[in-house]
Amino acid sequence: MKVVRIVSGTAVPLKRSDVDTDQIIPAEWLKRVERTGFEKGLFSTWRDDRNFVLNDERYSGASILVAGPAFGVGSSREHAVWAIQQGGFDAVIAPSFSDIFRNNCTKNGLVPVELSEATVSRLWDLIEADPTIQIVVDMERLQVEVPAAGLLESFPMDPSTQHRFLNGLDDVGITMSHAADIDAYEAARPAWMS
Repeated sequence: MKVVRIVSGTAVPLKRSDVDTDQIIPAEWLKRVERTGFEKGLFSTWRDDRNFVLNDERYSGASILVAGPAFGVGSSREHAVWAIQQGGFDAVIAPSFSDIFRNNCTKNGLVPVELSEATVSRLWDLIEADPTIQIVVDMERLQVEVPAAGLLESFPMDPSTQHRFLNGLDDVGITMSHAADIDAYEAARPAWMS
């Protein structure tokens, strides 16, 4: 997992609530053996509608997805996080997330930012008014800022999850950070336990 201290860029206003993982990445994409290429399946059913927000050229190159409440509900498919990341997004801002989806985000390096519905609505308005407006997600201060609009909001994140992002640690990385203790334990363990 890469170190994440700041996510900065433009955003896409996904003005939908209760977006489930099957809408994020439909089930037919789960047959892939590789862990790459999922960006083509990202919201693929909705992309058939030419008016779908991700088909709007004004939002191309965005690195932040701003969605409605209950984002990532449904199945526990990790593929949903992979698809969002491979689609170019480093953070998702929403009023609430499914617990499983949020956990998958934090273990794969996609930043889940929880802000109030009022703040998300304001972000949607700002993004629609100016698709080039810059949003900054500061993982050290746990704040979202839109400098051009004077918006500055804090968001919650438990210290261990924040530590993961700031140090680029997935589950294996966390385990390996205790390598000296593991080696010491193994060296002191009786031979009959081998």
